[in-house]
Amino acid sequence: MKIKRLFLILFLLNLLNYIDRQVLYAVFPLLQNDLGLNDLQLGTLASAFMLIYMCYAPVIGYLADRMNRPKLIALSALLWSGATLACATAKNYVSLLIPRALIGVGEGGFTTIAQPFLAEHYPKEKHASLLAIFGLALPVGSALGYVLGGVVGKHWGWRIAFMAAGIPGVFLAILAWVFLKDKSREIQTVRPTLKDYFPLFKNKPFLSVCFAQAMSTFVMGGLSAWMPMYLHRYLHVDAAQAGLQFGILVIVCGAAGTYLGGRTAAWLLTRTQNVYYKLIAGCFLATLPFCWLTLSMTHTLSVLTCLGIALILLFMPTGAIAAALVDTTSQNIRSMAFAVNIFIIHLLGDAISPTLVGLVSDMWSLKIAVFCASLMLVPGAWVSIRTQKNQLITK
Repeated sequence: MKIKRLFLILFLLNLLNYIDRQVLYAVFPLLQNDLGLNDLQLGTLASAFMLIYMCYAPVIGYLADRMNRPKLIALSALLWSGATLACATAKNYVSLLIPRALIGVGEGGFTTIAQPFLAEHYPKEKHASLLAIFGLALPVGSALGYVLGGVVGKHWGWRIAFMAAGIPGVFLAILAWVFLKDKSREIQTVRPTLKDYFPLFKNKPFLSVCFAQAMSTFVMGGLSAWMPMYLHRYLHVDAAQAGLQFGILVIVCGAAGTYLGGRTAAWLLTRTQNVYYKLIAGCFLATLPFCWLTLSMTHTLSVLTCLGIALILLFMPTGAIAAALVDTTSQNIRSMAFAVNIFIIHLLGDAISPTLVGLVSDMWSLKIAVFCASLMLVPGAWVSIRTQKNQLITK
């Protein structure tokens, strides 16, 4: 019962984690009209979050390997929820930028700790399916953030939208403080030193997973930024309708792919070795033909069908990647390992892909740019295959 309660609290916090970060984008037009913000200022609100989120992860990773993780989870949730509520009181750009950056601190703290903490309470054979279900919060929470911001913002204003997103997190932070316990940390007497982290950067299986996930994040970042524009430019879909269609695909196909990938990994674990790397490589390579078909077809329904299949395949390794990160790192430095992972996947992934896709689009075309972005899955698959073969040789 306690294990189920632990999962429920962490899953709901993870759901709010994505709701709170996405609600901003749904109220962009309202913020622009009310606060007089230009497009650059709106864009920096998103960039400030990602920059702080990415850079703070190693800091909280270091602290989490030494402190009480449930308390850090609770404080992180309280911080990002409080910052979301503070966004509701903003009167100008600066007073919105500061709490938006603080959301990155809170959510960086939670994301770094939550997955390894959760996995340690379950047997190894359940890690992939467990973390896949936990990862469903990404597509579902992101979608709810858009819906919450759009519906509440339209009827009651953007301030109420931020309040509606922030208040639940305060109560969940209290529940996390009271009910979450770190049994493994209570019996751990030796704390890692800075020297203990150095082997992490020589850990080839760990770095391979980080690189593979970075390539997937690169592709997903490029698709998220540019596919609505692609649908509008090449298929003449209304701009608002294009965003809605792509959003629905991400929700449905992201959830389906994440869940299906977790179940597939759990099934394969009973039949073969090095499942995680095989699943990552297989899904990445299987995605490419459907990316090509998406860009080759001219009928809207055919394009959306192929794109949906590509998204399912792209999301399928979610649980396997998280499980591989857990399995390739020791428990005493695992929070830092996830922090390094967060830094790498965003630095090499969605922090740069939208800009690079736009640059290639200006030089040639958006079709070429999107397909070039999808090709980044090839090195991700290659690294995964090599890692899988090396582990077989080692064994």
